[in-house]
Amino acid sequence: MKKNRLLIVDAARGTAIAGVVLFHLVWDLEFTGFISGVAFHPLWLVFGRSLAGSFMFLAGVSLVLAHGVQFRTTTYFRRLGVIVAAAMAITIVTFLVFPGAFVYFGILHSIAIASLIGVVFLRPPASVSLLTGLVMMALPWFVSLSAFDPRWLAWIGLSANPPLSNDFVPVLPWAGVTLLGIAFAKVCDVGLHQVKSASVDSTFLAKLAWLGRHSLAIYLLHQPVMLAIIVPLSRLL
Repeated sequence: MKKNRLLIVDAARGTAIAGVVLFHLVWDLEFTGFISGVAFHPLWLVFGRSLAGSFMFLAGVSLVLAHGVQFRTTTYFRRLGVIVAAAMAITIVTFLVFPGAFVYFGILHSIAIASLIGVVFLRPPASVSLLTGLVMMALPWFVSLSAFDPRWLAWIGLSANPPLSNDFVPVLPWAGVTLLGIAFAKVCDVGLHQVKSASVDSTFLAKLAWLGRHSLAIYLLHQPVMLAIIVPLSRLL
């Protein structure tokens, strides 16, 4: 089982990114008028939130996998730099395309901050990560202040009415989900062994794992590609 853990994490991430592509496909089809009443249905929005939670949870698991035994400074900051650069690129592009609802703090921004917070919890016991994560997830239910409404504070997650955004994933409660991922990985002893690869019989699982290993590239490219196809088609209607 230990040999399959890394593959399972990749496959889980691959499943999540496939869900994101589907979620955005439905959004694009509704945005361009092909369908109506689906993209903003409460159940569909819950599906979207569950995808965000999956990525935040897996970010915690991945931190333990990569740095649970020994913190690798170069690897950590290189990965963090890539995520921050990608997050800033999404902010700039969405500001140009959707200035009224641009992504000022989306899933990549949240993963970057959660990665900084998560490092502090790599050495303490799993119970510390678990309890802190639960507190972070619960706090926005009890604290909601209009003083946090401006974009430069809304990202914290304590705002009463955050500015409109096409993707808003504030630190609270979402970084708490990352801490739950860290606790889970520790309890399951994930990361105690260096795992480079794993062979499995399931071709489907292997394909999901491939998607997971390329999830950032897929996340950055899938919307421009889909919109480049769907928008011209919508003009033919």
